[in-house]
Amino acid sequence: MNILDEIAEKTRRRIAMEKQEMPLDEIRKKGQVTKPGRFYQALKQEGMSYICEIKKASPSKGIIAEEFPYIEIAEAYEAVGASAISCLTEPEYFLGSNEILGEVAKHVTIPILKKDFVVDPYMIYQAAYYGASAVLLICKILTEEELKEYLELAKQLGLDALVETHNADEIRKALHCGARIIGVNNRNLEDFSVNTENAMALREFVSEEIVFVSESGIKTREDIVRLEEAKVDAVLIGETMMRSRDKAAKLRELKGIK
Repeated sequence: MNILDEIAEKTRRRIAMEKQEMPLDEIRKKGQVTKPGRFYQALKQEGMSYICEIKKASPSKGIIAEEFPYIEIAEAYEAVGASAISCLTEPEYFLGSNEILGEVAKHVTIPILKKDFVVDPYMIYQAAYYGASAVLLICKILTEEELKEYLELAKQLGLDALVETHNADEIRKALHCGARIIGVNNRNLEDFSVNTENAMALREFVSEEIVFVSESGIKTREDIVRLEEAKVDAVLIGETMMRSRDKAAKLRELKGIK
């Protein structure tokens, strides 16, 4: 079992417990998105859009941020012009939580992506309940039937979905299932190796009316320029932002603002 399958299996067990703590009927009644489509619209703006991530740890790097003032981080991202925030909610490998997402949602006005290993419709209801505007759906761990079902449920709840892919076959699957936002992860989630050329190599498989996002391994203004030249719509930047002492300054640097 690779690390992705391991995380997915542990997530299934976690969600089974969370369903007992807060039944679906309860979370369904309280979860609602007041402004559907906010995440999509934020990424569809002219020029490069920036999804800045909040995460304390990762399976490949361990603890990334010893100090983790996540509300301050979110407010800094918004103040310097991030298009959206990605918030990790997986607790064991990334040390995230739905509660962190909920707190962040109370302090910023830009849309928030619930970033987790969605393996159950219940997690999509959680996204709406805690104030997210979008959910991450990973092609690799979902069947075509599941992906279609989850995309439809997200739409019904007013949520957008960032469908994460890693190769051309997964992009075809995402498009066939109706994805409007496709992310290409430059990190292979089976072994966590990174190839920053991956998204650019796969850009041709996605038409321009679909929002195209490059994820992982983006570190410099030069990386951004190359992605802009490849007509990438948005970038999701995690570790680079979290390791920066001055996150506002780092985002300005990536944007080319002096």
